Amino acid sequence: MHVCVRLSSSLSLSMAGLWQQLCSLWQGRAPVVLHFIWLLLPASGALPWDTEHSSQGFEVVRGNFSRTFLRVGYHKIAEIPAGARNISIQETVKSRNYLALQSQSGVSIISGNWVIDRPGIYTALGTQLTYRRPNEIRSRNGESITAAGPLSEDLHVYLIYQQPGPSIYYEYSIPLNSTPTPEPATFGPPPTDERLNKGGINNNDIITVTTHPNQLSPETSLNPQPRPTYAWTKRGHTECSTTCGTGKRRVLWECVEKVSQTAVRDDLCDPAAEPTSREEDCSTRDCPAYWDVGEWSECSRMCGPGTQHRQVLCRQVTHVHVNGSETSVTVAPELCGPSDRPVTKSTCQLKICSQWEIRSEWSPCSVPCGVGQRSREVVCVSNVGDVDDDQECNMNLKPDTLQNCDMGVCARSWFTSLWSQQCSAECGKGNRTRSVVCLMDHVTNLPLDSCEGERPPEVTSCDSGPCQNQLEWYTGPWGQCSAECGNGTQSRSVACIFNSNGQMEVVEQAKCSRLSQPITAQPCRLKPCGVQWYVTEWSACSRSCNGGYRVREVRCLADNVAPSDRCDSGLTPESQEECNKQPCLAEINPSCSDQYHNCNVVVQARLCIYTYYRSVCCASCSRAQKTYPKSFQKNQIRR
Repeated sequence: MHVCVRLSSSLSLSMAGLWQQLCSLWQGRAPVVLHFIWLLLPASGALPWDTEHSSQGFEVVRGNFSRTFLRVGYHKIAEIPAGARNISIQETVKSRNYLALQSQSGVSIISGNWVIDRPGIYTALGTQLTYRRPNEIRSRNGESITAAGPLSEDLHVYLIYQQPGPSIYYEYSIPLNSTPTPEPATFGPPPTDERLNKGGINNNDIITVTTHPNQLSPETSLNPQPRPTYAWTKRGHTECSTTCGTGKRRVLWECVEKVSQTAVRDDLCDPAAEPTSREEDCSTRDCPAYWDVGEWSECSRMCGPGTQHRQVLCRQVTHVHVNGSETSVTVAPELCGPSDRPVTKSTCQLKICSQWEIRSEWSPCSVPCGVGQRSREVVCVSNVGDVDDDQECNMNLKPDTLQNCDMGVCARSWFTSLWSQQCSAECGKGNRTRSVVCLMDHVTNLPLDSCEGERPPEVTSCDSGPCQNQLEWYTGPWGQCSAECGNGTQSRSVACIFNSNGQMEVVEQAKCSRLSQPITAQPCRLKPCGVQWYVTEWSACSRSCNGGYRVREVRCLADNVAPSDRCDSGLTPESQEECNKQPCLAEINPSCSDQYHNCNVVVQARLCIYTYYRSVCCASCSRAQKTYPKSFQKNQIRR
């Protein structure tokens, strides 16, 4: 009896009373009753097969749609009523079929008019529908459509059939005070016993109860009659499985009482004598040819106008099988009518192409002199003004974002560090060192041959006083490094010492010439300098007598010759000092005076050898001759 309760929940109210009467006949008549139950159910391939009442006031409706074969095209598989929530439509078997949605008013939502839409989010019927199509190679899952709801109107679900064996599962929730819309189907189940011709069994025959021969009625017990006999007889056949082409139909056999030809239960006839021929071919007329339209290809361009193609074949159904599958063949296009042939090529445009846009002017050159670079901002902009990835624009048409710039020749000067404070020898003659660099704009370190003028010396001699005499080759300890940081040198003294009875006496080194003389200097490096002060050479004195001044440039530089502000400001070398403090000598000859305002430059340039300069700078040239008489005469003779 639980079957009655189960099925009554899915029938309409108008059939509920009749169903209760049928359930009362259940005992002893199960086959007959079940046969009648099947006739009452709707013929569809997509029926709700389960409902579940939620504690939150909703009823969950679930259903499946599956067919082995269908005609290529759109097939409605479900109607989801307005107000439904938590909608889920899933292709359980991955295939080349597609899901499509349409509103109750006939407006296409997803994949209508033979155009397969891309996966994404679509807004319709008061909700957002998420359409997913997994990767065609890596994924084994089929298509799916989900929505939170509620729907503002009925939603029609279609299958675009292209591959046999589709299987769709759907599920949604509706309020308990509403009734889900019955699920229509455009392609019902295979013909069954309810599709009978005139000679078939009617509903009254099915539920008629025939008395078993061993159960006699009171009338027959009083008046014995001959025992009835039963036999199988052909009473008709089902409708042909197709309205065109060659199909199948089932031959209907029934058990009857031979005399009255009244239909009785099948178990009264001999099962071994039941005919085995159940199907036969049937044919009405040739099926009309139809255009079989394939899926559109991908658009030939990702943006801008492109084209897409599809295959169109003229086909004709030759056989329609009982299980709903069809056998069709490709025929000549003339049979389909060439004038009505669907187009095989169409224009398409996924979106408007993005364009390059220059967002800024050229920046200043990266260097104050010499050759550098300048830049500007170039972005890829969509047709609505949003910035896209560069790949969305044509990379071959991208404007330059970098450009060389020439700011002219840079100035170059020699810079030197301070001399090391300690001599390389503890006694005798040694060396002191300093670093020399060629700088451009006081920033860039150039090769040492790039600066103009003579390179300043890096080593100078120093004397630490006399050393004591020693015997043989005697090496003293290595002296301190000439540079407190960076590269320097250190030296040691060697002497030829003669030792006589404990008395050591230094002799000429020539006497030790037969011995290998030890090295007296080697490079050393205590630590990186980090930062230190660098200065240029002093300029010429501003005056030749009575006190003038001279200047030099001072820079704080790191090991990589980069400018720094980390030098000790208390050790900053002087950038200006006084010079030529000696008084100017009085001129004996009052006619010998300087007539040129900058005669000290004439003296420094050694131009006093020329008569003109001696006359206009008489006093300065005379003093120079008295101060450096030999040099003056030598230069004068050479010139």
